[in-house]
Amino acid sequence: MLPLKEKDKPIVQKLLSAGCCARCVLRFCCVSVQAAYRQAQHETLKELQTFIMEKENNKVQDSADIKPHDTESSQTVEDPPCKRAKLDPTEAVQSETDDAAMVTLKKEESSVCALCLGILQDLCGPDQAIKIVETVKAQNYEFDTLVLSVSLPAQLCVREHSCWLHVKKEVRQKGLVLDKDDVIQVKEAFKWIMQGLVTKQLEGVAVVSKSPFEVGVEFTHPDTESDCHFLAKCCPDCFKPTKNKQSVFTRMAVVKALEKISDVKFLEHYPCPPSEPSGSCTPQDIQCLHISVFIAGRYNKFCRNLPQTPWVIDGERRMESSVEELIAAPILSAFRADGFNFSSSGREDVDVRTLGNGRPFAMELLNPHRSRFSKVEMKQLQEMINKSSDKIRVRDLQIVTREAMSRMKEGEEEKTKSYTALVWTQKSIENEDISFINDIKDLTLDQKTPLRVLHRRALAIRQRVIHSMNVRFVDSHHFYLGLKTQAGTYIKEFVHGDFGRTKPNLCLLLKTDTDILELDVEVRNVTHIKEVKGDL
Repeated sequence: MLPLKEKDKPIVQKLLSAGCCARCVLRFCCVSVQAAYRQAQHETLKELQTFIMEKENNKVQDSADIKPHDTESSQTVEDPPCKRAKLDPTEAVQSETDDAAMVTLKKEESSVCALCLGILQDLCGPDQAIKIVETVKAQNYEFDTLVLSVSLPAQLCVREHSCWLHVKKEVRQKGLVLDKDDVIQVKEAFKWIMQGLVTKQLEGVAVVSKSPFEVGVEFTHPDTESDCHFLAKCCPDCFKPTKNKQSVFTRMAVVKALEKISDVKFLEHYPCPPSEPSGSCTPQDIQCLHISVFIAGRYNKFCRNLPQTPWVIDGERRMESSVEELIAAPILSAFRADGFNFSSSGREDVDVRTLGNGRPFAMELLNPHRSRFSKVEMKQLQEMINKSSDKIRVRDLQIVTREAMSRMKEGEEEKTKSYTALVWTQKSIENEDISFINDIKDLTLDQKTPLRVLHRRALAIRQRVIHSMNVRFVDSHHFYLGLKTQAGTYIKEFVHGDFGRTKPNLCLLLKTDTDILELDVEVRNVTHIKEVKGDL
């Protein structure tokens, strides 16, 4: 039996007569028992008809119980029996009521619901569950649970508002209260019906409210714009065109407009109850999506002709590979991800080696079809990357949290970086000519945006500090310069001066033209990354 009460009868009558399906009637009666929605809709409709007829039968019975008193003039002689059998008045009314109920029942079963547009009728059931499961299995995801998401056409909000106004007056006349927020949402009812069916088809995989793996079901309707068009005229500020949306009639915009429009104005422009729809909704392609997985580690770069990221100038690729691609290719293949976002703690120029402990990096893997790797498997993946190229080497490869990625970038400008540069001097030098550099501490530079990066960085003067330097004499025109600097210092520009855009610079200190031949960044600082515990 449906968990309905006497107070629900006017709502049931109103909505059935308005062309709403049985499950939408339950929603407006605020029935939150999930089993009621899983019941076959024709059985639910019959129960609703019986529920209404109980009330009608009671009225008929009360009328039949009122009989005229017998009088002396009453006919005492029995009339001959009629050839045509006569029905008892109560039976006659009952027959008419049953006939009317059957007509309504057939009509409800064959027509598209004026409220959910068929979503809670023929668009949710075993057939739809089979389609969902076939899609999931075909895409070969690795998952233990899934969450079912539903996208509905925005006009459902308009039709629901119309039905709510339709029953609100009746309910208030009975001295009852129906809060719009208490009405069960179509999405919820759809999920209650489908969750068990999908779980059964997936042989026990639970459909839950929160999971890293999401299966999205979308419905559209051809009359969405015509149903919502009046709202754009009444509340134009609620509908603003956006680049990524095909229609201005998004659910959020429609809800906002319905909150703003008055009941009187709504009823002037939209029928109440809503008119019979032209047809049911159309299910779109089922979409599967796994939340991102985050990978972090450190890399060393050993060659001087490898950019950190793909190097493309004026649409033309300049280098055949990059650090990012050498690391990402094996990882993408192992996790079967659709794409990735690469980030690192700082970056080096194409001709700069990265030595020491290695530069911290992180990757966001988009829609990975596989997401669980043990520590042993991550170690094997790291070895695979290192064997694929002698230009780079990766260490400490691990799965991390999203928060760990953001922490990697925190304080980047406050870090101290260590460099080693091979410097050429125009004039001949001795060891004594450069030894004074060892004593320079906390030298503050004013660096105007270098010419080589002016196309991608704003013109500005940035102050940076060189904390200490040391020199190692090589020959009369070369020496090694070691530097510990504030992060963000342009080392090449400090050495050659960049046409006076960096002051002071090494040319001014040595009173001769200087240039940089080689540069290595030595990463010594340790960025702690929170690893995901256990098997990943």
